Amino acid sequence: MMRLAAALLLLVPFSLCAKEWTVDPASTLSFSGTYQGEKFTGHFGRFTAAITFDPASLAAAKFDVSVDVTSITTGNADYDEQLKAPEFFDFGKFRQSRFVTTAFREGDNGLVADGTLTIRDKSRPTQLKVTFTPAGDGATLDVETTLKRLDFDVGTGDWADTSAIGNDVPVTAHLVLKPKG
Repeated sequence: MMRLAAALLLLVPFSLCAKEWTVDPASTLSFSGTYQGEKFTGHFGRFTAAITFDPASLAAAKFDVSVDVTSITTGNADYDEQLKAPEFFDFGKFRQSRFVTTAFREGDNGLVADGTLTIRDKSRPTQLKVTFTPAGDGATLDVETTLKRLDFDVGTGDWADTSAIGNDVPVTAHLVLKPKG
């Protein structure tokens, strides 16, 4: 029986194997926006990421990232208070957002992760630009995208006016990866 199992394992192409990583707590997930023409920045203090990735095995790669949206902070107490409200993240109903990849591909400017992002109760196809950099036995993974906040009902009612709050929200993450196990 062991020989059969070993033989079956040899039939699995190496290209279907991707490395699993753990994410170091020093990793960051940040965003920026504009309010009345002035730029502000913020970040999420708590998120988890299940990362399976090897640039040579993109068919087996996967990202599954959950973000505790209640950990959002901008460094501006007024903004942070407003972000809790039903017109924005609505902490009373929606405490998590999630991104799950569906595929990886080479784009015009490098590697792209296609997936589905859910914020509040809105799920939208989302693409991330991905930069993977091996470093010793670990690696770093940098991702970036620009979201349209109104696609996810973030800033509704009076806050939907994009002349007051810009609709584009650049998002970046810098993940420090260590081999799992």
